Amino acid sequence: MRTLIYILALVIAAIGCTPKQKSGEVAKSYHFRYVQVPMQATEEQQFAYMRDHFWDKFDFADTLYCTKADTVEMCRAYAMYVQNLVGPVDQEPIRKLMQRASVSKKMFDYFVMLSDKVLHDPNSPLRSDELYIAVLEAQIASPHYDKYEKMAPEYDLRIASQNRIGRKANDFAYTLKSGRTRNLYSLKSDFIIIYINNPGCSMCRDISEQMKQSQIISELLRNGRLKIVAIYPDEDLEEWHKHYSDIPSSWINAYDKGCHIRRENLYNVNAIPALYLLDKEMIVLVKDSTNVGEIEYRLSQSAKK
Repeated sequence: MRTLIYILALVIAAIGCTPKQKSGEVAKSYHFRYVQVPMQATEEQQFAYMRDHFWDKFDFADTLYCTKADTVEMCRAYAMYVQNLVGPVDQEPIRKLMQRASVSKKMFDYFVMLSDKVLHDPNSPLRSDELYIAVLEAQIASPHYDKYEKMAPEYDLRIASQNRIGRKANDFAYTLKSGRTRNLYSLKSDFIIIYINNPGCSMCRDISEQMKQSQIISELLRNGRLKIVAIYPDEDLEEWHKHYSDIPSSWINAYDKGCHIRRENLYNVNAIPALYLLDKEMIVLVKDSTNVGEIEYRLSQSAKK
């Protein structure tokens, strides 16, 4: 469990940044207000209280929040909630939040927007298909949306439902520089990292360098317990050949001939780079991540078993 001291520090900092209403002022403030934590309770009780009551001072019935509240401030509050009080595969808090927001279409749309920025935007460090699935399912079930408005979330749900944590990853074929083609499922290793990358992109270079410098990744590669499949999912092979030497020879450097991964929606390639960690049964341990530290942590925990 994350330490509550860190959570409380964030809450106190956020409260300190909230402008105070002047004496005698009757106009309603549209700044996010944090609940008061029961300080006499145990740390576990405080955590549970924050998790259950985080949104209690937000007036879901007042749609003026949708236009008057500061979007950055609201995204910060939402991100704080997700990062510190919601588990990586725990959809229930997000599902309950969307239920509370469904009091009106305007408020529901507002929280769909916040969810999209925090849980779905490719640039968000908290991007999570697993949590965003709860938002998509709420949209599809919502009486506020007609069948045409539900088409986009239905499509996004099909994509998000691929390669879920705790389930088997989709198999795919990869082609080597020699022209030889193999399948992901043909690999035999305790762990497999799928590294969907785009040659030349700065973030890809950063992630490649972090994995090269990682002690546990290097050790597991050296011991034969880990394989890394660096897969290029696009058609411009000239670019792939140009940057071929950027990938270490100890990794499997390949491309998706025919772009089947993209065309068949086997993996989400709209946000590149992306890292997936699989175990020897091809079960997904980490999905669609850009956090090498997360990969290292899961490897360190799983390699001990």
